[in-house]
Amino acid sequence: MSDRVTCEIRCPIHGFIGLNEWENRIIDHPAFQRLRRIRQLAWTDYVYPSAMHTRFEHSLGVMHVASLLYDSVVSTSSRVLKQVYGYNDLGLTRDRQKVRLAALLHDVGHSPFSHGSEELFPEKPASEADVSGPSRKAKHFRHEDYSVGLIRDVFRAVIDDDDWNRRNYGITADEVAAIIEGNPKAGPALFWRDLLSGQLDADRMDYLLRDSHHIGVNYGRYDLHRLVSTVRAFGEPEGGDSTRDLKAPRIGISSGGWNAAEALILARYSMHKQVYFHKTRIAYDIHLRYAMESMLPQGKYPSPTREGLADYLKWDDWRILGMLGGGAGGEHGKRLLTRNHYRLVYQTRENPRNFEEFESAEAELKSVNKALGDLVVARKTCVNNWYKHGSVDIPVQNERNPDDVRPLSDYSSLLRGFTSSDQELLYVTPESAAAAKQIVSGVLKKDHSPQIKMDFTGGKRKDIANAS
Repeated sequence: MSDRVTCEIRCPIHGFIGLNEWENRIIDHPAFQRLRRIRQLAWTDYVYPSAMHTRFEHSLGVMHVASLLYDSVVSTSSRVLKQVYGYNDLGLTRDRQKVRLAALLHDVGHSPFSHGSEELFPEKPASEADVSGPSRKAKHFRHEDYSVGLIRDVFRAVIDDDDWNRRNYGITADEVAAIIEGNPKAGPALFWRDLLSGQLDADRMDYLLRDSHHIGVNYGRYDLHRLVSTVRAFGEPEGGDSTRDLKAPRIGISSGGWNAAEALILARYSMHKQVYFHKTRIAYDIHLRYAMESMLPQGKYPSPTREGLADYLKWDDWRILGMLGGGAGGEHGKRLLTRNHYRLVYQTRENPRNFEEFESAEAELKSVNKALGDLVVARKTCVNNWYKHGSVDIPVQNERNPDDVRPLSDYSSLLRGFTSSDQELLYVTPESAAAAKQIVSGVLKKDHSPQIKMDFTGGKRKDIANAS
């Protein structure tokens, strides 16, 4: 059959990634080949010189990992899937191919330098923004909107009209796009979206390992194979305990894999703190955003309409680098070329322990910002949301008692301590960095209350104010 593996691509992370003839034809499409010209980590190579990998190889890796997860869930949980969704073996085989295509194409809509220039996506029309209230502000398009648009338009012929697909599966571009966007029209296949977009998804499982490998750090490493072997689908527990809301199956792990899942979350935390939120890497995102704003017509990317997508596909890293080399991009283009980036002079605390500390941090930020005045040339917000609790917490099934399904945070004291808290970063020009640092130092010395240090002598505590 034509769906057997006919091509293998060597991958430094997963060994060999197998493709069938149909997938090979999709990969050969010019819109997918464009991903070879989109760096995975934008200008991170200015900090970690070997960070030169692309969205192309990452997309192949996500397809591979999604297939491993899919096969593991089917192997351990086929009874649940067949009871709830009425799957038969043919249906599971067909949805496996849909999941592989959704994973392969989930990033085709990325802009040049990946997330680095996403602030230049246009706003959605008010009818599509899905917001309300007197202070309504339209949401911007995201790269997923471009991915979905490209699948439905540019990739439609290579999906819907593929001869082998029409004879065997009849998969449509709309079905693949529906999985990515979480559209109920995906039908039972929507269940598999968690494999592509969730806290236990193939996307982050691949990029953490891949980014760590290419950068040369160990922060993003975890036990992929243990996670894959313990992933499964949970249906409604026997006895009909309605308090657990498990009538619709969810993807989670068995209790034997909770340490591996915890390690995945900690790897993501470490990679964000050490790599993705690195102060210098963020500075180059700022320069890229403003340089590209001066190069794009109207300072924005075209909308993901049929006409807009045709123009959007013309933008890639190579085009931007050529324009920068030709002198485009103004001051920020010059700073990118000469590696003369803005300097970080202040950032708020990462995780305030309580509301009092949060208020203190906000007051400190206002004081610093006011004191610096016009010296601040850029401000960036880093969203620290390492793990989401509540209904999206990863479910863990007790191996000895299948009816015992609890959130991962119940098992992990580390994850229970994770809170969502944004950090504000203030940048100045290199020329004013020395003066700005002196100003910040003066504000912090003035605003900080006396520090208390503990001296334990003779079994009794002694508080020392202003101790050095």
